[in-house]
Amino acid sequence: MAFDSLPSRVVLLYDEWLKLSDPRTEDWPLMASPIAQTLIVIAYIYFVTTLGPRLMENRKPFDLKNAMVVYNFSIVGFSIYMIYEYLMSGWANGYSYGCDLVDYSSNPLAVRMAWTCWLYYFSKFIEMLDTIFFVLRKKTSQVTFLHVFHHSIMPFTWWFGVKFSAGGMGTFHAMLNCCVHVLMYSYYAVCAMGPAYQKYLWWKKYMTTIQLVQFVMVTVHIGQFIFMKDCPYKFPVLLYIVGLYGLIFLVLFLNFWYHAYTKGKRLPKVAQKSKALQNGNGVHHSNGVAKEATNGIFYGTTNKVANGFHHGNGIHKKEK
Repeated sequence: MAFDSLPSRVVLLYDEWLKLSDPRTEDWPLMASPIAQTLIVIAYIYFVTTLGPRLMENRKPFDLKNAMVVYNFSIVGFSIYMIYEYLMSGWANGYSYGCDLVDYSSNPLAVRMAWTCWLYYFSKFIEMLDTIFFVLRKKTSQVTFLHVFHHSIMPFTWWFGVKFSAGGMGTFHAMLNCCVHVLMYSYYAVCAMGPAYQKYLWWKKYMTTIQLVQFVMVTVHIGQFIFMKDCPYKFPVLLYIVGLYGLIFLVLFLNFWYHAYTKGKRLPKVAQKSKALQNGNGVHHSNGVAKEATNGIFYGTTNKVANGFHHGNGIHKKEK
């Protein structure tokens, strides 16, 4: 009997749980329930892992150079817009960078912040095109489990954020991530434009450092909450998730940095050139820029890293 009543209790618990959600966002696209986004994610997983590779098996790779240029610059523009909205709705307009609580009122500034959170959530669906481009270009070796998992889990994480906590100190990492995306997708856009534009990518070598700084800032900012004596954040579990996420990827980035630079698996270009000359192995290009870059994510051990840098959400992207 107890087992038979379990579905009813789950439904009741779900209904009670939804009563705690933010009423301002309940009628926004995809926010009524997690069902719609679940179907999108399932369709995404099925296409990039099964249907897409089957359709492309006996076809030539699509030439998506122009589409990728437009896509990347569109992400850059969208990210800049979200940065502006995050700043104007709180982070440059009243937030203290300390215990900033979610304003659940109908104040125009509070609603603007909530809507910006929804835009960031929606951007996670747009970024699924990274993987789809891989499939259509027959770069299926880069469609790894962790790559697909990352793009699948982000919408779920942010659905809860928008549904229950659209604003406050839990949004700092999103604004910071948008800043990194501006640089990252600018890089991909310029790479997609062809070898003639590689000379404009002099800042590529700073990307890993920028990623490290990002996760240090996220971890320190969220870490404040642990030591705050009086910060009545309504759903602190969401802050713990953000903090744990930032800390994990900070450790992963530091591990990459240690193996790639300290242990010499990815020496600076000058050192690589000097070593190559000494060993008679040829001359490395001093700028270290590959002729082509892909829009996607590379996961693997550091000894497989070659001329890459890390994704703004903490995942490693690889150039081909």
